[in-house]
Amino acid sequence: MSRSRPAFSPLARLRAHHAITDTLGCMLAGVSDRSTQAAREAFASGIGAAGAAAVAGGGRASEAIAALVNGTAAHALDYDDNFRPGITHASAVLVPALLAIAQGRGASGRALVDAYLVGLEAQAAVGRGINPAHYTIGWHATSTVGAIGTAAGTAWLMGLDAAGIARAMSVAASMAAGPKGQFGTPAKPLHAGLAARNAVDAAALAAAGMTGRLDILECPMGIAELFGDDSAAGWERIALASPHVIESDGLIPKRHPCCGSTHNTVDAILDLKAEHGFGAGDVEAVDTLVGIANARNLAYPDPQDEMQARFSMHYCVALALLQDRLSLADFTPAAVGRREVRRLLPLTTMRSYDKSEEAAGRQPHRVTIRLKDGRLLRAERREAKGSVADPFDDADRKTKFADCCAGMPGAGDLYARLADIDTATDLAFLLSEPAAAGRA
Repeated sequence: MSRSRPAFSPLARLRAHHAITDTLGCMLAGVSDRSTQAAREAFASGIGAAGAAAVAGGGRASEAIAALVNGTAAHALDYDDNFRPGITHASAVLVPALLAIAQGRGASGRALVDAYLVGLEAQAAVGRGINPAHYTIGWHATSTVGAIGTAAGTAWLMGLDAAGIARAMSVAASMAAGPKGQFGTPAKPLHAGLAARNAVDAAALAAAGMTGRLDILECPMGIAELFGDDSAAGWERIALASPHVIESDGLIPKRHPCCGSTHNTVDAILDLKAEHGFGAGDVEAVDTLVGIANARNLAYPDPQDEMQARFSMHYCVALALLQDRLSLADFTPAAVGRREVRRLLPLTTMRSYDKSEEAAGRQPHRVTIRLKDGRLLRAERREAKGSVADPFDDADRKTKFADCCAGMPGAGDLYARLADIDTATDLAFLLSEPAAAGRA
């Protein structure tokens, strides 16, 4: 079977550049996190001066180990993008997996971008067939949908034809795992690392002739039957998007370094503060209404550490009341213990829509703030800042990258070079000086 040559629009390529840059920033920021450090320590014997690909934090390793460590780093601080069609942190799996192969095999920047767009479209196709049921019942789609879809991109970058890509996706289906019960623990970012490694390994196995059922998504005892329920759409009517999914749906780079389930609410509170000029001391109570899956993601009303704080609506609301923006500095052990934050936690209540309401379609997230002077302020958001409906601009992207790479030598030069990654013939500059330095 012949290998097709993808042709992507300038807009698709530009948005892929933005996503790759955003993910590299998140990866660099996550170098020092305990989840990344645990992954590095576990595979320390495979990390050294020589190896196929660069590893976040310094050194080189095999493609699989580099993908594992770098994927964990990319997702460690929960600052990486969201992708609604897959309900995945798409780039935290795609970029580490593809970068490992690109560096290991001397691929160009243009080929990296092509492979990214191939893998993203595949994530969308897999995700649309099984979600939202798959995600709502408790599967971390980043680990499952992310691995299967990314295997298409890794296989393409390795030079496999359409049949080889299908084999890689089938093999990756046998590696898919990851329960959302791990949210708020270091195992959650590990899911992205495992998915990236699984995509690399699945493509390598497919290249060696390994295969499985090519209808493993929809066959009896396949992905849909085991990982979803009767509400899943299936794949009979799903076709590859035209235009590309990155144009029609886009990705959502995160404005805030915490679970995306908090973002509509945090953005709505920041909108209300800008409009009405109140502060935390003026607030008597905050009521939030979110989706069922969102509420289940946010399991920590009284977070005890920075990992739990990223999955706490109460903590993120408190920050939004106190500040005009959230940053990585707000998610440290010391920050979580701040007295001014702790006293605000009891002010927040969180409710979710019921199943009948969600059956009518995706609902906006709503917030009601009761002020001490008796006023009730209400707002709702369907889309978070960073979405296609409310996109980042150049200043937003640069500000976030600077937050991720604070104190890293060479970060500014890296940001500039990433803007023109299509023309790069050698990707060795990625994860070099800034990665070895770590975040200040």
